[in-house]
Amino acid sequence: MRDFVVRSALSIDGASIDLAVRNGRIAAMSPAAGGATAERNIDGRGYVLLPPLVESHVHLDKTLWGEPWRPNSAGPTLKDYIANERRILATVTTPIRKRAGALLEHCIAQGSLHFRSHIDVAPDIGVKHVEAMLELRAAYGDLIDMQFVAFPQTGLLTAPGTAELMEESLKLGVETVGGIDPQGIDGDVLGQLRVVFGLAEKYGRGVDIHLHDRGEPGIAQVEQIADFTAASGLKGRVMISHAYCLGMATPARLETVGWRLADLGISLMTSAPADTTVPPVAALRAMGVNICCGSDGIRDAWSPMGNGDMLERAMLLAYRLDWGKDEELRQALDAATSAGAKALGLTGYGLTAGGPADFFLVKAENVGDAIVRRPKERIVFKGGTVIARDGVFLDSRLSQ
Repeated sequence: MRDFVVRSALSIDGASIDLAVRNGRIAAMSPAAGGATAERNIDGRGYVLLPPLVESHVHLDKTLWGEPWRPNSAGPTLKDYIANERRILATVTTPIRKRAGALLEHCIAQGSLHFRSHIDVAPDIGVKHVEAMLELRAAYGDLIDMQFVAFPQTGLLTAPGTAELMEESLKLGVETVGGIDPQGIDGDVLGQLRVVFGLAEKYGRGVDIHLHDRGEPGIAQVEQIADFTAASGLKGRVMISHAYCLGMATPARLETVGWRLADLGISLMTSAPADTTVPPVAALRAMGVNICCGSDGIRDAWSPMGNGDMLERAMLLAYRLDWGKDEELRQALDAATSAGAKALGLTGYGLTAGGPADFFLVKAENVGDAIVRRPKERIVFKGGTVIARDGVFLDSRLSQ
């Protein structure tokens, strides 16, 4: 691991800076001094220097990355999609370790070094997906931070035995307790939340709940999740994923809910979907709500879309919200970096003196240009070592 200086790269705010690396950590950041490029210097001219991308919500265990094209065969409802996914995955013979590993390496090559992956737990599969993903994490643990969520995709209360499997997953090392549409899937809001928050309190874990339920029923569930967060002492350790319902709230209703989310440190995650409402990000951010973004499913039975590039997800968020100003584009980047780090409770994240030399360079004029064009020319550093260049991961472990 050598010491070096990245010379004359552009910061997020557009300043030309030098970044010095010593022993795998950031020794200093200062205004660019200029001068010739020496042996231990990296010419950062024409590159933007960014902290690692944070993939706050992905389902790596269910990806079909690297598999032959499969037409989307799901029916119209959420339950149809869940059932269709189960049928398709039952026919896939490629191990999770290989499919998820190939996608993970691709994501790392784009600049993502932090992940939260939801893992299906259900009576028909037990904890097999969890075991496979724990093996995957061990294989890449020196390069990335990966958190897991035990996810009851087929229902927590309506599928007997799932709660016990969720608990087993936590004992195996899963960090977060998941839930899904307490009303729409289980038909028992308080019942599901008692189990989810009960497990979180018992094992000292966080909570991340998929909430697709729309309109007032969805908003009421947001409020009930807030009630359980306050009662359980899990302030700052809860995330609500999707929360389409908040995009349907009246201004007065949104303000009431938004201030409570901010007070309890409940983060929101959006994948910036095209087919439904999304939380009004600007209004909620103004109240202090932390909002991050994630890919959700990538090339899976739900959709053939997604490419694992969080710069593209930032672009999709900006596009979905009609954000075109430079400051708005920087907010979109924040959702894919610092806001994600906050939602995941990461410590030591970011470009700060004394912190880990984890960052990437992208060849662009500025942050807006990087998001709009998503250039392939990127150099990804982990602990001061180059681990990917121009979209190619340099340390493949798929054969291990």
